[in-house]
This record gives sequence, C-alpha cells and structure tokens, in this order.
Amino acid sequence: MNDGHLRIGELSRRVGVSPELLRAWELRYGLLQPSRSSGGFRLYSEADEERIGRMRAYQDQGLSAAEAARLALEASTDQRPALDVAPPDSSFFAEALERFDEPAAQAAFDRALATLSLDALLRDLLLPYLRDLGERWEAGSASVAQEHFASNVVRGRLLGLARGWGQGAGPLAVLACAPGELHDLPLIAFGLALHGRGWRIAYLGPDTPLDTLLDTARALEPRLVVVSATTPRHLSRVRSELRKLSDTAPLAVAGAGATAALAESVGATLFSDDPVTEAERVTSRPGPKP
Repeated sequence: MNDGHLRIGELSRRVGVSPELLRAWELRYGLLQPSRSSGGFRLYSEADEERIGRMRAYQDQGLSAAEAARLALEASTDQRPALDVAPPDSSFFAEALERFDEPAAQAAFDRALATLSLDALLRDLLLPYLRDLGERWEAGSASVAQEHFASNVVRGRLLGLARGWGQGAGPLAVLACAPGELHDLPLIAFGLALHGRGWRIAYLGPDTPLDTLLDTARALEPRLVVVSATTPRHLSRVRSELRKLSDTAPLAVAGAGATAALAESVGATLFSDDPVTEAERVTSRPGPKP
C-alpha cells in the first residue's frame, strides 16, 4: 500500500494534467504507482503527485516525455537527485522581471513549475503578478517598457505550456480576444486551466474579427466560445455580432470589459472570476452549455 488517497480526477485537478494524459503516463512509463481501494478504484499518493511535477519540470527543460519520466522515476528512488529547486517565491519572479533580468525570471518560473501544480502556478504566481503590473501601469508607476517586457516573458512561457492543447478527445473551446483587444494573457491562462481538465483548445489570439470567429464556430461546433476584452468598448461595438455568435455556439464573455448587462443582452454567460475558478466552474456544469 502506498498511502494513496486521491482518485484520478482529484489528482488531475491538483497537477493541471488531464486524466487521459495521466493514464497514458501510467501505462507507458510507469510514472504513477496507484494502490487499489476496497472497491477496486485506483488511488494515487503524494509521491505520484511529486513525480508528475518532476516530469513536467524536465519536459519544460526540453526533454522528451520518455526521458522526463525516466528521470522523474529515478529521482523518486534516490538513484538521481531531484531537481534542485527551492520553494517558489513570487517575489523573485517579479523582481527579476522588474529589472529586465530575463534569465533570472526564467529560473524563478522553472522553480515554481517544478513544485506547483498548473492551477497553483496560474492562480498564486502569474495572475496576481499580472494584475499588480496592470494596476501599476495604469497608475504610472510601471513603464511601458516594463509592461511589454514582462508580458512577453510570461506569454512565451504560457504558450510553451500550451503546446498540444488542441489534442485529445475532450470538448472543444474556442478562445479569442475581441476586435481591438491585445491583452490575451488571462485568456491563455484560462485555456491552460481548461485543458488541464480535459478540454481541447482552439486559440485565435488577440484582435480577432468577429466574422472570423463566427465562421470558426460554425465550422468546429465547439462546446464553448469565449470572447475576452479589457475595456467595455471592445465588446459593446460588436454587440450584434456577439448575438449572432451566441445563436451559433454557447458563448461567454470575459475580462474587465465584460459586464452582466452586456452578457445578458447578447445571450452570453459572464465570466467575472479568475481564469482558474472559471475553468473549474465550466468543467463542473452539467450539459452542453457553459
């Protein structure tokens, strides 16, 4: 018995990896070593969770899945030392970005990735930092150069984690920023959190024309379409297009520019909470609607 107490769904939520991928890692590489409950269910332990964290950290360094799994297993049996990482401190990441120290910021991100689940990385490190940076930029205490530099570093890491997020057999979500909207980091974070819960992601990016988004929704028939904006004008000026979109696929509007009144007027759901929480809610809702 390995003191397992987590069903695969809970383990998936903790580590930000879909149950399908966890099962594949268990079968292909022996990364997970579950015990069995009296009812025959697989139960996973904290050691399994730690091995997943190590494997993902090795993958982020550019190793193949097979090699990353081998090293993670060796580290767990003391045949090879585990990654030399300290508990993540968000201040190290923020301070490195503030002084334009890209290597130090990358190292701080690596430390966090090695010890945190994807949800925790997003919710406890990246999203609070981005929120603070945006507030300081609006107040004039952070320069345009600082905002651009930090955003580009974070975007690069998030899109690296997003590789392959369109694969799988789960429901499909199409994500896009409204026309004129360039701030896409929270939307990418939402896509990552949703993918970790078994969804496939089709990401159209910043400044997406609504006619393009409508054509995409008609062609792909997604379970969910999310349109994000940081200012109300980006959404209000395409109100009629959003209404057509909501007639085509389940629609949600998100970001600081989305309001309850606008969502109701176009037949959309309002996503007003942080991206990880909204991903949890979408996954827990029954039926085809978001």
